Amino acid sequence: MSRTTVSSSVPAPALPDEEQRLRELGYQPVLARRMGGFGNFAISFSVISILSGCMTLYGFGLGTGGPAVMMWGWAGVGLMVLFVGLALAEVTSAYPTSGALYYMADRLGGRRWGWYTGWLNLLGLLGAIAGIDYGAALFSGALLSMHTDFTPTAGSTFVIFLCILLLHALLNLFNVRLVSLFNSISVWWHLTGVAVIVGVLAIVPDSHQSPSFVFGEFVNDTGWSSPMYVAMIGLLLAQYTFSGYDASAHLSEETSNASVTAARGIVRAIWVSWIAGFVLLAGLTFAIQDYVGTQESATGVPPAQIFIDGLGTSGATALMLIVIVAQLFCGNAETAAASRMVFAFSRDNALPGSKLWRKVSPKTQTPVPAVWLSVGLAAVIALPSLYSKTAYGAVTAINVIGITPAYAIPVLLRLRAGDRFQPGPWNLGKWSKPVGWIAVVWVGFVTVLFCLPQASPVNVESMNYASIALAVVLILATVWWFVARRSYSTPSAYGTDKEQAEIAEDIV
Repeated sequence: MSRTTVSSSVPAPALPDEEQRLRELGYQPVLARRMGGFGNFAISFSVISILSGCMTLYGFGLGTGGPAVMMWGWAGVGLMVLFVGLALAEVTSAYPTSGALYYMADRLGGRRWGWYTGWLNLLGLLGAIAGIDYGAALFSGALLSMHTDFTPTAGSTFVIFLCILLLHALLNLFNVRLVSLFNSISVWWHLTGVAVIVGVLAIVPDSHQSPSFVFGEFVNDTGWSSPMYVAMIGLLLAQYTFSGYDASAHLSEETSNASVTAARGIVRAIWVSWIAGFVLLAGLTFAIQDYVGTQESATGVPPAQIFIDGLGTSGATALMLIVIVAQLFCGNAETAAASRMVFAFSRDNALPGSKLWRKVSPKTQTPVPAVWLSVGLAAVIALPSLYSKTAYGAVTAINVIGITPAYAIPVLLRLRAGDRFQPGPWNLGKWSKPVGWIAVVWVGFVTVLFCLPQASPVNVESMNYASIALAVVLILATVWWFVARRSYSTPSAYGTDKEQAEIAEDIV
């Protein structure tokens, strides 16, 4: 799946010098290209993070369809996401820049397409930081409650969340090699962690659920009467987990041979996560001892209760530490990806205060102000969790409805461009169109789906405010378009010396 495939009708271009290729796309290289192919794959794998997405939304899945929807939904959603990833990887190979999705849309569809794609991508990335780090805060609070008198509350969890955001901001102020090192460690931590968790849960507990329960039990605690609607809402667990793989594209200006390795990184991260995530969900679900007790766990985190019931406090503590460390790796990788998006979007004058956010440290060659803006806005997105019990589901939905359409727009524009699209060295050949159309249709479906209410009756506490966040961002993007449309632009391909100088000005 990760091999470079080339249509017999489209000759494979020679692998370009990546710095020269970046100049041809209109940008002066200012970021350090110190990440290899494995590191690029690792950042997307770390952002997908099955030990973050699957674990933090496991309780959500228990009530929105139960085991049957979690298991079969994972299998089906994973397949559809693989189509999206393949289609996106092809476009990434042609346009390996930090701007990634919005730059692709701009090149293939024009300035407005790029503008709105960028704002959607930014919303999704910020929602991802909020969702990942808030999930890590939930698990950290649960671990504390297992060993102390600490009782997790909305306020205390939010304080832990802010501390984790601060940690990730500080780590991302260092050289990108540190980020790459953490991501490489993260891959093995995730794979080994899944193997340990599943292995221990398969061996130690005295009893296990039957296969008919794990793959066939349907549970509806949403208040909605339609099983079909509940099953569709339950797909959020898988779709939220399978997001963030555009990180490979956002780090392409810091990756060697990015025209190939960034595309491979996207696809490899998806299929490895697909297999490992299915094993993880099965291991957790087979080990459930008390379904209702797991849902109503005093820790506030159902997987923690599965660990406690099956292994006791000591064993549960060890597995919880594995999960929390994985979540911290994930949040760190997502912060790196989001900050590069902020940097790139500001480089093209698309954000208020762009002159500040595009600054790069001359010492570490990292976009320091962009890092701080990313974690600050992520904190704002998570604020409703202070008063709403269902806010976490909405935060994860924000990630999905922001970032997933941003994946599909470049693919749609690539399909519309037809033969005008010049593929990079990694491409799908004759499979490009069918794979692309499957990806676009799937994205349209899930975008509408996750704007819908997740619980009934719908009130202030239970509403899905993800649709409101989407509307606010689109309104802000539209208003700011009329303010910044004269200054916003991506440079022309094969940018002139003047354009190169203007782009480099004030960045470092």
